[in-house]
Amino acid sequence: MGWSCVVARAVAVLLMLSRVSALTSDIFAAGKSDKEILDNLLKNSRYDKRLLPPVDGVLTVNVSVLLLSLASPDESSLKYEVEFLLQQQWYDPRLRYSNQSHYDFLNAIHHHEDIWLPDTYFIMHGDFKDPIIPMHFALRIYRNGTINYLMRRHLILSCQGSLNIFPFDDPLCSFALESISYEQSAITYVWKNDEDTLRKSPSLTTLNAYLIQNQTIPCPIKASWRGNYSCLKVDLIFTRDRAFYFTTVFIPGIILVTSSFITFWLEWNAVPARSMIGVTTMLNFFTTSNGFRSTLPVVSNLTAMNVWDGVCMCFIYASLLEFVCVNYVGRKRPLHNVVYRPGENPVTQRLPAVLSRIGIILASPLGDKKRESTTAADLVTCTACTGAPGSCTHTANNGGVSEPCFVQVRKKEPPHPIRVAKTIDVIARFTFPTAYAVFLIFFFIHYKAFS
Repeated sequence: MGWSCVVARAVAVLLMLSRVSALTSDIFAAGKSDKEILDNLLKNSRYDKRLLPPVDGVLTVNVSVLLLSLASPDESSLKYEVEFLLQQQWYDPRLRYSNQSHYDFLNAIHHHEDIWLPDTYFIMHGDFKDPIIPMHFALRIYRNGTINYLMRRHLILSCQGSLNIFPFDDPLCSFALESISYEQSAITYVWKNDEDTLRKSPSLTTLNAYLIQNQTIPCPIKASWRGNYSCLKVDLIFTRDRAFYFTTVFIPGIILVTSSFITFWLEWNAVPARSMIGVTTMLNFFTTSNGFRSTLPVVSNLTAMNVWDGVCMCFIYASLLEFVCVNYVGRKRPLHNVVYRPGENPVTQRLPAVLSRIGIILASPLGDKKRESTTAADLVTCTACTGAPGSCTHTANNGGVSEPCFVQVRKKEPPHPIRVAKTIDVIARFTFPTAYAVFLIFFFIHYKAFS
């Protein structure tokens, strides 16, 4: 019973095609216009747009995409605007016409409502910028019954990016298309001529959109929202403008942080200059970072921009605290009436005295228990010793009690507060820039800023 139905259907199709061929041979022989030819081809008595084209097996729709323009609303957005031409091509034997006509193809733009068209549906994370019903399209019917349907689309894609490394991520924008009502057993979509990449218009324009990679593939099963429908997918991989972020975020941040280090080379008591530099750099950094952070996508995890802002602000704030500490120490009252001896470098100024004390201690004889338990600050005067320092080995009689005689060493005096303040400044001149340089190297290598 089943085979007889199939045979009867095939015979009916052949009879219909032969009848159509007989009718159209007279139509096209008269040399009528393409409108008159289409009016005859699309008569209700011979053509029904509600039915699939009568082809053997599954109807194949060839698809190709031609990129026209790319744009991003702003650098920190995860939305990209894509304008392209979508071309669909399939075969409908009911619309073949004779070679006697001088038309290579028929322009059916005014008959698109009377012709069967694939109900292609866009699967994407975004919106249409123009109406869903295309207003710009082309519809051509060729002699052998091939139909070429071209329409312009303008999509706003919601992309996926690695915001934890923002702005050094490469957002992935995808959209897919499939039939809304015909399953894979009735219609299958294939990329035309097995193209692996998108075609790009020679006049392709990009506005803040930097396409670095693209691919056209069949939809993976896990990515398709309905597994029993034929689906094609387009992947567009963009990169962000690294030069934009370096010129507007990173380089100004480096300048502000290093400007806060200038206070270490000023005098410790230059309160107006040092306070002005510290407060000004902090306010400028707050203003710059807040103005840029307002355009960033809101995420719950830590991003590269958060790390950058936090560390830079810590360095600026630490330099301001260093000034407060130096000013507080330098204004303290000196102990034991210590006199401050001005000099260019307090560290090198104290270095000879330190080396002298180290040499005296190392040159002194070892093994004496009392010497081991006595520090250089506790040594007493030996007036009877006439030898070189450190070579006095006789004993002194102190009230009938013999005790070793030690070399006189001046008791260590506490440093002057101004000298301590200057020493802190000298240490900060090297530690702050070195630590910030290490952070910069680690930051840009870790987030692969130059990859």
